[in-house]
This record gives sequence, C-alpha cells and structure tokens, in this order.
Amino acid sequence: MSDRSTRILRGLSLFAAVFAFGLVMFGAFVRLSNAGLSCPDWPTCYGQVTWPEHAHAVAKADAEFPGRPYEAHKAWREQVHRMLAGTLGVAVLVMALLAAWRQRWTRVLVIVSAVFAAAGVTMYMRGEHVWSSGLAVLAIALPLLAAIGLRRPGAWRISVLALAVIIFQAMLGMWTVTLLLKPIVVLGHLLGGMTTFALLAWAALRYAGVGAEDDRMAGLRKGVIVGLVLLGCQIALGGWTSSNYAALACGYGPGSFPECLGQWMPPADYHQGFILWRGIGVNFEGGILDQSARTAIQMVHRLGALVVFCYLLGLAYRLVKRGLRFGGIAVAVVLVAQVSLGISNVYFGLPLAVATMHNGCAALLLFTLVANLARTQPRRGDRMFGKLEARA
Repeated sequence: MSDRSTRILRGLSLFAAVFAFGLVMFGAFVRLSNAGLSCPDWPTCYGQVTWPEHAHAVAKADAEFPGRPYEAHKAWREQVHRMLAGTLGVAVLVMALLAAWRQRWTRVLVIVSAVFAAAGVTMYMRGEHVWSSGLAVLAIALPLLAAIGLRRPGAWRISVLALAVIIFQAMLGMWTVTLLLKPIVVLGHLLGGMTTFALLAWAALRYAGVGAEDDRMAGLRKGVIVGLVLLGCQIALGGWTSSNYAALACGYGPGSFPECLGQWMPPADYHQGFILWRGIGVNFEGGILDQSARTAIQMVHRLGALVVFCYLLGLAYRLVKRGLRFGGIAVAVVLVAQVSLGISNVYFGLPLAVATMHNGCAALLLFTLVANLARTQPRRGDRMFGKLEARA
C-alpha cells in the first residue's frame, strides 16, 4: 500500500507541478490583459458558476453590477483561471491526504482543513465575511500543524505544506477582486503562485529520487539558497512593477533602455513608489501613482535585475565547475532569456505575449534553482524511509 501511495504521489506531484507552471502563465495572461476585475464577485462570475453568455444573462449582469459592465472577452479568462486554480487545489489536497494518511491525527487535520476551506467559501458567498475569514485561518493553520508533526521525510512534508499555501493563495485571489487590485495583494498572489509551483516542483523532484549521494555539495547548496532568495526578491519587484502599472514608466523604444526617459537618472519619487498600503476602497485598475513614483519602481526593478543577473551568472559558473554541468548551463540559458524578455518588454511597449513569457521565464528560472538545490541535497533520508516502508 505504501509503495503504491509513493508511486501515486510521484505521478501526481509531477502533474501538479506542470499544471502549476501553466497556471502561473495563464494567471499572468489574465493580469496583463487587464482582466483581473472582469468578474466583480468571487468565486462566481456575475453570480454564475461559469460566466454570462446569453443576452438575458448579460443584461442581468449589467443590471446587478452597474459599476462593472460585462466584457465577455475578459470575463471568461478570469473565471477559467479560477477553475484551473480549483483543479490544482484538488490535486494538492489529494497529495496532502496521501502524504499524511499513515498518521491518524495528521490525516484528520488535512480532512478538517479541507472542510473548513469549503465552509469558508460558502460563508463568504452568503456575506458572512467574519466567519469566512475565521474558517480560512483555521484551514491554513491545520495543514501547517500537520506538516510540522509529520514523521516522514521532506517530500511528504512539503506535500502537506503545499495545501496550506494553496488555500492562502485562494484567499489572495479573493482579496484581489474584493480589494480592487490592491498592489500588495496582487503581489502576494503572484508570490503565492510562484511558491506553490516551487513546492510542487521540489516534491516532484524528491519523489523521483533526485538528490546527492552525500553532503559534499553543502557549500554549493548555500549558494543556491542565496540565489533563490535574491530571485524571490526580484520576482517581488517585478510583481510590484506590474501591479502598479510601472512597466513602461521609462517609456518604450529608443531612449527607454538602458536609459530611462532618455536620462540615466530621471526624476523619481522612491517614497511614494514603495508605499505598500494605501487604505481600503481605492480602485487600482490602471494604477494611481504619478510618473515619478512609477519611474522609481522601474529603476529599482532594473537595479535588482542587474544584481540577480550578476549573481546567478556567477552561480551558474560554480555549478558547472563543481560537476552540475547541465544544471549550471540551464540557469545561464534561462537567465539570459529572462533578461532579454525584460528588455524586449520595455523596448517594444509591453507586448502581451512577451510580457506573459517574461512571467513564465521567471518561473522556469525558479525551477532551475529548485532543481539544482535538489541535486545538492542528500537523499539518504528518503532512502531510509523507503527501506522502512518496504519492511512495513
């Protein structure tokens, strides 16, 4: 039974990781095509499970939400994104159940967490927002406790932890709509998606047996972890740039890169550009910052990109020299592609296809670092667990 569960987890984690990558790409497409508020309610879309299609349904939608006229070409994108996110949530729930099943109390915590999450959504739809928030907090906390108490190796624990992350990610998706694209929430939603993908990719790699034979690459592992932290910060800066509509703050075409607005040091308001919270009720669609604040955000994003590029290029060289040739080359190739896409975004005026690929390439770069981290992490714990399971 345990061998069968492990095989299922191996296949399911691979499916979930690939699906999560696709979801990150599609989520970027939704956000960059300005469809983030195309469904003014959550989790329904104008009160429907799918989205209004017939004339009477569209008329009803416009009557019930006069402040948000129905746009068919945008609404389907947002609602399909929610459906895909729900599908991933079910896959992660199954993973968490399989990983926690052998310990009764962890199994119960995962099941109760799923029940609380479903009840929280129901309460939210009924307008009971206080009860909904309380149930959501419990739904997130319970799998965290289960992951901490799990007596299995890392991949199993990560499978349970991913459930807590994806429930929190669902809450961020809800707040993205209800708080009208507040930049800090949109940023959190992006980071949540990337975190979910990274956790699922790590679990898939470890279930597949990826790892080092011993701990001789401990020093290299520390370098990869630093790279992950730097990349995470840069992804956050990219999310802040996008959510504040600052991608073209330096203009586009000649004079937009490496200069900004034809200058090396253009006027920039760094204080206003990085105020994280601006109160409730402000609609951030299209952005509310002035030119100097958006310029500040763009300049910091560029500086961060330079730092990350230099560090990861050096890390790629170290990986190749220490024997992880394919892993090092992968980091370098994806890094160059990512920087090229970023420059293309600015120079060509943020084409939707290029901007979406820029998000996807960030996820791929994240994966290359996660894969290299797995290659440097000893797998003796997994082998030991496998032997114990075989004896059981």
